[in-house]
Amino acid sequence: MDSNPNPSQAGHMDAIYRTQRHFYDLTRKYYLLGRDRLIRRLDPPKGGSVIEIGCGTGRNLIAAARAWPEARFYGIDISEAMLETARAKVAKAGLTDRITLAQGDATEFDAQGLFGIATFDRVFQSYTLSMIPDWRGALREGAGKLAPGGRLDLVDFGQQEKLPRAWRAFLYSWLRKFDVSPRGDMKAAIDEVAGGIGASGEFISLYRGYAWAGSIGQTER
Repeated sequence: MDSNPNPSQAGHMDAIYRTQRHFYDLTRKYYLLGRDRLIRRLDPPKGGSVIEIGCGTGRNLIAAARAWPEARFYGIDISEAMLETARAKVAKAGLTDRITLAQGDATEFDAQGLFGIATFDRVFQSYTLSMIPDWRGALREGAGKLAPGGRLDLVDFGQQEKLPRAWRAFLYSWLRKFDVSPRGDMKAAIDEVAGGIGASGEFISLYRGYAWAGSIGQTER
């Protein structure tokens, strides 16, 4: 398995976030809804391991590490620019002993090589699938990193199905400026990936369809 991220994709993401990373968290808290709900529901086992795929500035990992102090946390992102910000934030939060970061491609990464651990009790993907061209591959990769009894949790943009049509048109037009594409067949993909590893999939629409959330639960072996 190749641990090196796709150079063109990594460069593209660095170009997008080289400037945005400095004010990313301040702006995103108003429209990346459902992230804190996901963190509250993680519930990793005592001494367990948690990885965020597409960790960005480290905001979610820091919040999760504070919420679940008996777990260890890991994060990958394809953008070295974002990881630079994440490392600084983790250090400022005093959590370098519990949060480990590395550059990696969400669709294929060697967790053993990067972190010395191959599987995780919890995997989560927060507003990343809508930015990854091979998002189904990223979903499969995340599910493939589950330890026995583990669970993958995700949240991302929904289809705005119960919101005004004009709002949906505005939001989608704005998101396209950042290469963000909400995935209309997310539920089907969750079910397919879950079935492929003998796990169960769950899906829920949040905030009148503004966000969609889901999970894939692995059974003990």
